[in-house]
Amino acid sequence: MNLERQRSAPIYEALEKFRKQRVVPFDVPGHKRGRGNAELVSFLGERCVGIDVNSMKPLDNLCHPVSVIREAEELMADAFGAAHAFMMVNGTTSAVQAMVLSTVKMGEKIIMPRNVHKSAINALILCGAIPVYIDPKVDTKLGIPLGMELDDVKRAIEENPDAKAILINNPSYYGICSNLKGIVELAHENGMKALADEAHGTHLYFGPGLPVSAMAAGADMAAISMHKSGGSLTQSSILLCGPNANVGYISKIVNLTQTTSASYLLLGSLDISRRNLALHGNYSFDKVARMAQYAREEINDIGGYYAYGKELINGGSIYDFDVTKLVVNTRSIGLTGIEVYDLLRDEYDIQMEFGDLSNVMAYISIGDRLQDIERLAGALADIRRLYSKPEQSFFSAEYVTPVVKATPQQAFYAEKESIPLDDTIGRISAESVMCYPPGIPIVSPGEMITPEILAYIKTAMKKGCSMQGPESEDISELLVLK
Repeated sequence: MNLERQRSAPIYEALEKFRKQRVVPFDVPGHKRGRGNAELVSFLGERCVGIDVNSMKPLDNLCHPVSVIREAEELMADAFGAAHAFMMVNGTTSAVQAMVLSTVKMGEKIIMPRNVHKSAINALILCGAIPVYIDPKVDTKLGIPLGMELDDVKRAIEENPDAKAILINNPSYYGICSNLKGIVELAHENGMKALADEAHGTHLYFGPGLPVSAMAAGADMAAISMHKSGGSLTQSSILLCGPNANVGYISKIVNLTQTTSASYLLLGSLDISRRNLALHGNYSFDKVARMAQYAREEINDIGGYYAYGKELINGGSIYDFDVTKLVVNTRSIGLTGIEVYDLLRDEYDIQMEFGDLSNVMAYISIGDRLQDIERLAGALADIRRLYSKPEQSFFSAEYVTPVVKATPQQAFYAEKESIPLDDTIGRISAESVMCYPPGIPIVSPGEMITPEILAYIKTAMKKGCSMQGPESEDISELLVLK
């Protein structure tokens, strides 16, 4: 990485220069630097709406960058150790889908863990590719899915030698990492592309002592949520490419789904955040890791909770662990994670990242403070004292092994009918059902609804998980194949 070059922020600098020119706007957006919408200016401020502008020659165009955006993408690639970087303003969803759509076509196979984000499965609906799922091992004590083991990947390759790619989570929402370098090498040895969903792994490129990043492991592409741990605005992300990627073709795929009206607020935030990470990321994420470890120690001292860390590493299904992730298992206090999540928000004004049936997560990043960690630990101690119950038996994992009967695309576009949720056992789902976050489908289009899946959905609803996917708003009915 060229640190001297990384001090530049070309998009930000072009926007600041443009602001000072006081150009008369006869283009979109219609609020005309805020003059046409006083409430918007009051809400966001003059500086913000003043750079909410349209693409123009001095500011380049994200669909075909030739100047400041192109330079910003080159700096992004340099900072992340990639051959090329695409700035993404449709979120990491669009980056994941660009990886998949540029690698597999109708009828071609892609190997992936079943606990992938919904964006990957939705990409299969769009392109008609066939998923080859690897069912993750589960930790029944913690109630979480684990990583892909090398033996399982080898078996999937042997049984599907015609697969075009392997998709890997790095890390999972829970901080679990597979043997990324080993999987990448297996993919390449067998003529397959290696794609990494690094929505929760921006910091892996900068923090000391953290798990290996996709580009360092030799992956062909990686989707990065800069807005999660990297400090940019929500919805801004990047797509990284290795040296053998067909950048021209990938660019065409990106432009199939990404907006032609890119937000310069998002682009500017990516540019500034990249510069900040390149210059200060090592220090920042060392601090984040230390804060997360302090939090684990404080929470584990309370009793009843288990904030887990590197002690989980087993060299296989948990090849490595992202120590910046603060995930707290709540089973021993007799409460689900979502119940603790709700109590923290409603009674203590603490907003956690998510709660599931067994765990609650705090997303620790560059904006957190030590006093916030102490407030969280104090609130968790209060909850244990005031609300704990006898330990209950919840589901063994945030994942139920599916029975796949059709591809996602076949099921999504098939003739279907809506039936009561209780009548769906044995039927093939035509839609996804998931708790969001984390956005991992409990059931996806083309999968049989089993008694275990139905019980999981009903328990998640009862405990207050935020449910998404079905057309039925109250999840009282599901669309199934006729």
